[in-house]
Amino acid sequence: MIGQGRENSTCSYRERARRGVLGLGGIAACLIVAISSPALARSFQDEVQLRKQIIPILGTTFDRDRKPIGVVAQLQVSLASRKDRNGMEVTFESNPGRFSIRAQVAVVTAIHRAARLAGLNTDSWSVSLTVPYEGVTIYGESLSAMVGLTVVALAKGDFVQPARVLTGTVTRDGHIGAVGGISLKLAAARDQNLRRVLVPEEYDVADGDWETPFLLQVSPVGTVTTAYEALTDRPLQGETSSDFPLSED
Repeated sequence: MIGQGRENSTCSYRERARRGVLGLGGIAACLIVAISSPALARSFQDEVQLRKQIIPILGTTFDRDRKPIGVVAQLQVSLASRKDRNGMEVTFESNPGRFSIRAQVAVVTAIHRAARLAGLNTDSWSVSLTVPYEGVTIYGESLSAMVGLTVVALAKGDFVQPARVLTGTVTRDGHIGAVGGISLKLAAARDQNLRRVLVPEEYDVADGDWETPFLLQVSPVGTVTTAYEALTDRPLQGETSSDFPLSED
């Protein structure tokens, strides 16, 4: 869901697997959450390398008549590797737009799970996410798999291919979890000239049947491994830039 909203602070998450568990909306993540000043939250000191990509995400919103419609938005995703190994930091910038708490927790969880499946150590990662629309709030969880796999791609030196997008979550067992509004999202993707949309093999029963729009490639994906290969044309486990940690060890 994408809507209007305002936020005055930047939220920074630092993962501390041994110190606490934050549960929200059925999603549990090993995190400590701190609301801090932008100067403190942007923990990019001693960076080895900064990588960025602007990616599309799919969502739903309401038109002027309060009818649900699909929408394509963009996010800027940045990843830096620090010299320390003090835990992953994820900064959700609050300007121009922002992320709801539910979306933040889902994204951090997806990054952690996708990195684990790729065999990557996240302890030195600093991730920054920006919504480039004034006053817009990103709600829900369906962006989380797209963001999580993008961060992993940046760490590996890969990139999400142009005009491709994924909607879904990352489950604990490495699958792409079901989300709603698929038919609305596909219509929006077609209208914005996206070429390939990855959707979960597991359907949301509330969605009912949907049809593939003309000239749009729709690919059901079951696992994070399959989704990553479809987004990047690269294997999830493979060569990784030496600027980022190579394994969980």
